[in-house]
Amino acid sequence: MQHRILPSAVAISLALVCANASAAKPVAKTAAKAAPAVVADFELAHNLGPAGEEQLQAVVDRFNKETGGNLKLSRLEKGEKPAGLNLVRRYDISDILVQPKSFMPLHEMMTKAGQPLQLADLSPDLKAGAVDSKGRLVALPLVYSTPVLFYNKNAFRKAKLDPEQPPKTWFEMQGVLDKLQDAGYACPYTSSWPVWVHIDNVSAVSGVPAVSDKGALIFNGLPQVKHIAMMATWAKANYFKLFGRRDEASARFHAGECAMITTNSREHVDFRDAKGVELGVAPLPYHDDVYGGRQNTLADGGSLWVGAGKSAAEYKQAAKFVSFLLSPEMQIEMVRIYGGLPLTAAARAAARSKLLQDGDKTFEVAYASMKGRGTVNAPHVADADPVRIITNEELEAVWADKKPAKAALDTAVSRGNAVLNAKPALKKAQPF
Repeated sequence: MQHRILPSAVAISLALVCANASAAKPVAKTAAKAAPAVVADFELAHNLGPAGEEQLQAVVDRFNKETGGNLKLSRLEKGEKPAGLNLVRRYDISDILVQPKSFMPLHEMMTKAGQPLQLADLSPDLKAGAVDSKGRLVALPLVYSTPVLFYNKNAFRKAKLDPEQPPKTWFEMQGVLDKLQDAGYACPYTSSWPVWVHIDNVSAVSGVPAVSDKGALIFNGLPQVKHIAMMATWAKANYFKLFGRRDEASARFHAGECAMITTNSREHVDFRDAKGVELGVAPLPYHDDVYGGRQNTLADGGSLWVGAGKSAAEYKQAAKFVSFLLSPEMQIEMVRIYGGLPLTAAARAAARSKLLQDGDKTFEVAYASMKGRGTVNAPHVADADPVRIITNEELEAVWADKKPAKAALDTAVSRGNAVLNAKPALKKAQPF
């Protein structure tokens, strides 16, 4: 299953009217009509798979048709100069952090183009990682989501569990998994994006940050060690199955193979037609023995970044595309297709009326999970490629019963901090 991320794009109209030339040479009354204004190509770079690219192309085509633009899609390649617009997923954000001079803050581009952003119109829950220290938008948070628990109500019924009472805590969840296994499920529970879910977000929900205020990794505390050790016992008991480091597990849930999954809230649109699945959704479980009770989950996702060094005409068209994406009609369309949390207040209100008629409670659960703390801007372990790879390696060693949880998390923190100290830019939440 492709992990879909919403489009962002821009087209560029270079209309050059040579006023001086026409003034110098009078035009005869019988002269032919002036040539139409030239529309230059402008690129939106991305690294989506075939399905995601097809969806993105549909948005680009609509923009070009409605505005007369000439936006073109291109591939976003590591190490290459950024395009005019760049669709960057959470797991690629480190490419932005290490080359900030190659990008222009979104608020600066919009102001230069004469279309300043109205920040009051944007949901405060979705600005984390997209604003600078002064609260100015540096990128457009197009398809943001937060981790939730999806479950198959049919599987619950088969296991003689109440389909309207999903587990609230990890302790409760263990009993549920035992019953699901007894009911014949070889995969009672799985998870996509293990570092994002089980390090960044389990830490946040427990009120113990994974990263310090100075950008150092600190996810080897007692709550995190207990959680990963618990997951290791589940792996031994075959309650928990891991299928990969990204969204490989989502395909297993979609096929009806796994009864429960923790993954991004936006995937509810992918699970609507899941085989034999009546979809249920609940907040990410929490550990009720952690002081302070359940805290908030984090918001993150695909965002649109502006490449530096482009012409004024190109930026004017880029601003036009951003405004196009923020229009109420496009916001609703993108939420409906891609499942990301509504970016504007108007879209959020409309989503409640149009998208929740089928009983889908994902948006309500997601917003409640974040507890209005989406503006908190902090680095995430999952954001930096080398750190995420290291952490995945150590987690997999625990779940394969090759290493104890404490030793693995200590090693992940030590190795990860060595990488961050060698590349200080990766410690930031955003580059500006």
